[in-house]
Amino acid sequence: MAKPGDTIKVVTKDAEYTGILIQRPEMVPGNSIILKLDNGYNIGIEKNKIQKLTVIKAGKETKHEAGKPAKNKSLPNVAILSTGGTISSKVDYKTGGVSPNLTANDFIRAEPKLAEYANYDFKQVAQVLSEDMDSKIWTALAKEIYAEIKKGKQGIIVTHGTDTMHYTSAAISFMVQNLPVPVVFVGAQRSVDRGSSDAFPNLLTAAIAATKWEGAEAVICMHESTNDNANILIRGTKARKMHTERRDAFRPINDLPLARVDYKGNILNVSEHKKREEREPILNTRLDTKVGLIWSYPEMEPEIIDYYIKNKYHGIVIAGTGLGHVQHSLIKKLKECSKAGIPVVMTSQCIYGRTNMRVYETGRRLIFEANVIDGADMTPETAFVKLMHVLGQTKDIAKVKTMMEKNLVGEISDCTGANTFLI
Repeated sequence: MAKPGDTIKVVTKDAEYTGILIQRPEMVPGNSIILKLDNGYNIGIEKNKIQKLTVIKAGKETKHEAGKPAKNKSLPNVAILSTGGTISSKVDYKTGGVSPNLTANDFIRAEPKLAEYANYDFKQVAQVLSEDMDSKIWTALAKEIYAEIKKGKQGIIVTHGTDTMHYTSAAISFMVQNLPVPVVFVGAQRSVDRGSSDAFPNLLTAAIAATKWEGAEAVICMHESTNDNANILIRGTKARKMHTERRDAFRPINDLPLARVDYKGNILNVSEHKKREEREPILNTRLDTKVGLIWSYPEMEPEIIDYYIKNKYHGIVIAGTGLGHVQHSLIKKLKECSKAGIPVVMTSQCIYGRTNMRVYETGRRLIFEANVIDGADMTPETAFVKLMHVLGQTKDIAKVKTMMEKNLVGEISDCTGANTFLI
């Protein structure tokens, strides 16, 4: 009799499958078994279609006590902090949509290989889809990450929805600095009850990174390509979701991946990164949320800027065109922002490359007349989060400018390499 954890071979009329028998989730009918294939995907096989079932290798079924897996003293200790998102979601048949109704404890039951790399402590920090992620959850998450590191965790995994994961990874990069261990953000493009779900391959590589990678930064761990070969680790301040649904939606922007992690536990370092070592993490959750992010576009009414001045916003980030430009009619309004003590940071909606407002007349007027701050090669999203962080520390315009133009946690590159552009 096969048990969960056993490696088995299943023969049906149409095909043969080899994989690990896993505990059947409640969502799967009782007339089916669930098999974890080598590529990381789960498949359901109806029992009445099985012609032969052979146990190839006996496994150790993970025992749960009070919802937690048994500890293995020889393995490192890792925290999984769940916030919701597609990786924690399945279809809600009441609404017909996908909603976050799985908790972190469900993951190890569905991916037995996780138990090979670490002991896990689970905590649900939030249970939202990423469009509802906000600074309050960022703050709660930062405090939990800091607390788990202080408890001696050798890695942190954060499960998160993909749509705003790059905002949160940037926020945590600023809010928990001087990391001694990696903080690995991971999500999924397809929910766990879909046959094409990437949830468990992503989670497995996140666990490998959290336990075996030499680095100690906040990173996003997602598919390298549409194939199920490996995931890449992207610096949290240099990541962006670049496709609505592809597995490899996340790309490093103006940066190279930090490392490549395959599903067999191999890690290849690709670019420079901070290394693990004993050091004291620094928690700083002071954020000023009164910051706007504006996309420049043709026919944009200058009066739009009045909204931010009238409502006493403390800072604005603009995603300008090209090297960091807006139409001339907006320059007067940005001068008013400067007079009102509202710092304005310029980034580029080109995404790749860096701003340079000293080339054209428009840019020079933005710098010298409106005192607009150069966002270098930060993405608009990272600059937005950074300005919230900086304004949480000071309202002095000169100090804000100095901090925004200084590389704090890898968000600004000294030189944007030609090989960092995704074609």
